[in-house]
Amino acid sequence: MKKIVWLFGLLVAAPLIAFGQPSGKFSELKPTQPVSVEGNKIEVIEFFWYGCPHCYNLEPFIETWLKKLPSDVQFRRVPAVFNPRWEHDAEIFYTFEALGVLDKVHKSFFDAIHRDGLRSDNPEALAQWLQRNGIDPKKFNDTMKSFTVKSRTGRAKQMSVAYGIDGTPAMAVQGKYSVSAEQGGSREGMLQTVSQLVDMVRKGNK
Repeated sequence: MKKIVWLFGLLVAAPLIAFGQPSGKFSELKPTQPVSVEGNKIEVIEFFWYGCPHCYNLEPFIETWLKKLPSDVQFRRVPAVFNPRWEHDAEIFYTFEALGVLDKVHKSFFDAIHRDGLRSDNPEALAQWLQRNGIDPKKFNDTMKSFTVKSRTGRAKQMSVAYGIDGTPAMAVQGKYSVSAEQGGSREGMLQTVSQLVDMVRKGNK
């Protein structure tokens, strides 16, 4: 009888051993969310808000982590949307993306808010910042009102709910798992757990 119980215990534990269960805390998403990748790529999402100091402090760690990103992992940022203020900043993010300047200004916009005190909801201050960074304010405002930006912002709002995001920063892996800042315990711990979840997904795909 003891042998049967022991064998049953091995069978239950086998999947966790095989897939290398992450050492950190995480949540399993139910239902699983669709991903925007093709083939065997593994999607990693960072949910953030430009006004979030924790997101700002995580950014240098994200940049370092991205330099070592495996070729089968695709990373993207999604601005979390909980209220009109966050929706406004999400529209700014997607306007940068639509204008093709996101990679150039993402960090400097974060810096402007948290280091220089820029209020992104102050139209005059935002226009001055855009001009200093080589972006035409009128073109920016016209693009911000476009269907593309509005629809992407709406999708970000839907994703914030579907992924159960209740604070930022938060990260998700392959539409299956999420890691909050609280679960991560630290910036390094959060990214370490994400990397372990990526490994688990990769092994499960084989």
